[in-house]
Amino acid sequence: MPPTAELLADLDAVLEPARWQDYGPNGLQVPGAEDVTTVATGVSATAALLEGARDEGAGLVLVHHGLFWPSLPGPLDRPTKRRLQLLFDADIALAAYHLPLDGHQEIGNNALLARDLGATRWAPFAEHRGAPVGVAATLGESVSAAGLVDRVRAATGQEPLAFHEGPDEIRTVGIVSGAGGDHVADAAAAGMDAFVTGEPSERHMALAHELGIHFLAAGHYATETRGIRALGERLTERFGVRHVFLDLPNPV
Repeated sequence: MPPTAELLADLDAVLEPARWQDYGPNGLQVPGAEDVTTVATGVSATAALLEGARDEGAGLVLVHHGLFWPSLPGPLDRPTKRRLQLLFDADIALAAYHLPLDGHQEIGNNALLARDLGATRWAPFAEHRGAPVGVAATLGESVSAAGLVDRVRAATGQEPLAFHEGPDEIRTVGIVSGAGGDHVADAAAAGMDAFVTGEPSERHMALAHELGIHFLAAGHYATETRGIRALGERLTERFGVRHVFLDLPNPV
């Protein structure tokens, strides 16, 4: 039964959260059990996810989207109270890794998505406040626009919204998961053929057209399940803890 602090020290060493100027704290957000036999992972620290972690007997929950953002600390609303109460009552520790888990070049959301899209190599891409949050990927073979849509659909389990404004053959793809759509401009400036993200905004259709690049949005949730699951698998391999990934799909 390894100490919670030892598990988090291992993840901090791998992800190096101090490299990113993030929107909220990375690492431990809510203290709980000092020792862990089961780790639960999931994308967002919702009440439903925390209830699932409690039911699985987890002592530590790892998420990509934690509880604390620029609007907090401050007066707590009822959803935040409920989430905290679930953690307190079950003595569960909560830790979150946001931008460090997007930008990691081995077990990050974007690196793992690049691998699943058939990329043979990738490099850091899309700086946010001085640190890269995405990857610039090179596919093993060129694909058509329809072929890239097929790959994104297969990788994410979701039909992507696609604006086909780039070349007939696609070999280079910028990838920034979640709400990274504005980095399409960085992908175009780097001469990439296509750009894949999670959430689209109204402006992105015109941007794709004017920049001459394929733009695909496959869902914030669907593009951000890989990294957090990989963290749980890493802890199982290194420390022998039980890991359960709590999949609560969100179409957004």
